[in-house]
Amino acid sequence: TFYYFVRLCLDKILLQCVLQSRTLSGADAINALRPFYFAVHPDFFGQHPKEREVNENSLKRLNGYLENLQKPGFRSFKPTQLTFYVREREPSSSNVQESFSASGFRAVSFTLQTRDLLSTVLDILNSCSLSTEHVQNLNVNSQPHKEAKSTVNRPIKWDKTYYSFTGFKDPEEELEQAQRVETTLMSWLDDNEASAVKKLKKSLPLRKELERLKIELSHELQLSDIRWQRSWGIAHRCSQLHSLGRLVQHRPEILKNVKGRTVVFTDRSGMSAAGHIMLGTMDVHHHWTKIFERLPNYYKLQKRLLLLEDRISQLLGGIQVIYIEELQPLLTLEEYFETLNSFYNKLRDSRLPFHPRSLRGLQMILESDRYAPSLHEFGHFMIPTVCDPAALQWFIFAKAQEARENLKRKEEMMITERELINTSTERFSLDRLYKEPSVSSAQMIDCCKRLLEESLPYLQGMHLCISHFYSVLQDGDLCIPWNWK
Repeated sequence: TFYYFVRLCLDKILLQCVLQSRTLSGADAINALRPFYFAVHPDFFGQHPKEREVNENSLKRLNGYLENLQKPGFRSFKPTQLTFYVREREPSSSNVQESFSASGFRAVSFTLQTRDLLSTVLDILNSCSLSTEHVQNLNVNSQPHKEAKSTVNRPIKWDKTYYSFTGFKDPEEELEQAQRVETTLMSWLDDNEASAVKKLKKSLPLRKELERLKIELSHELQLSDIRWQRSWGIAHRCSQLHSLGRLVQHRPEILKNVKGRTVVFTDRSGMSAAGHIMLGTMDVHHHWTKIFERLPNYYKLQKRLLLLEDRISQLLGGIQVIYIEELQPLLTLEEYFETLNSFYNKLRDSRLPFHPRSLRGLQMILESDRYAPSLHEFGHFMIPTVCDPAALQWFIFAKAQEARENLKRKEEMMITERELINTSTERFSLDRLYKEPSVSSAQMIDCCKRLLEESLPYLQGMHLCISHFYSVLQDGDLCIPWNWK
């Protein structure tokens, strides 16, 4: 009993010292959180739209929190409360607030208020009752505290007979075993190809029906496009188009103002900041009807919004104010107008001395959840609405040339990405190759280049999504991490 006690105490102390002395990179954090992503990914909740929606919204907030942690000099943190529906593996005890359902998942709520990636990753895994053992074996940067240096640099190595006698698991042996069975692209495709093919074949009739409905409605209403905010299943999308089709039949007169517009099925109804007609999937026809009736008023507000963007541009030396759906939260037209108006009043009162048209050709987006300005790899400035005008002026002047270079590189990168997607699609006879919005162009380019060096007969006729982890979606799409091995 004494040896057990000593062992447990030493293990606990050593683990605490090691974890406190390490820092995690963004890639390490994603790898460490793979069990969590697998347990909460929205595509596993296709039959439970409410839980799926909760997980999608929580993942967006979590990703924003993790991104802020990686920004140099970022010091302002707000406690972030998150709720996830976690797929059950086996009953386990936990002190976190959670409730179990008969549907194979449980609700878990927790609050993040840590200031480094490692603590955040551990909090997330512990809150969801997921193992943290694999975090200890990550190849992270060691930065020992002075008081713990001698302990961390001289870890206790127990003789093999100790593990045989006590029954404890040998960590070195476990690490070697984990490395031997590490998931690779080929091994994962071997295990999941049959399941993906079966799901894909089952979804083909629905995919054809979806395409037919989309073409018919787009032609009848003279729409520019029909899109979906989230990756709902094919059956769910068909159901939404059928609902819109029924509304067209019963109330054709209210749809006369949609010509040339884009309809987006999303979480709420209205008009988006990008000028798209949003139809909330949980709303009934009555709500949709009201949105179509209000379109003339929305178009008037959109003109005022464009005028406001021009005024901001004039105050900032001709820099263009843009809204990028893939990188910004989905805002309604009213919400975005209020954001622009508040920012404009702040600029107007500050009277910043920008030379007219000195920043023409540059771009910026406004963000409400940031506290310091930054420059995106694609060349646009990311400006917080609460940014101090003087600090904003200095930052734009200091980064203007780099922004122009990034914008030029963006065009080259986009061309390279499109060429590699087309080449990969043709080479592997894929039906479709696409990426999740969170995967950058640089990551997609790297992924495609490495794929083209492989022989992958498994992919013929498949839908391949480049993501951050492995999964087979409910309609047979294969998801692989961009940094696959």
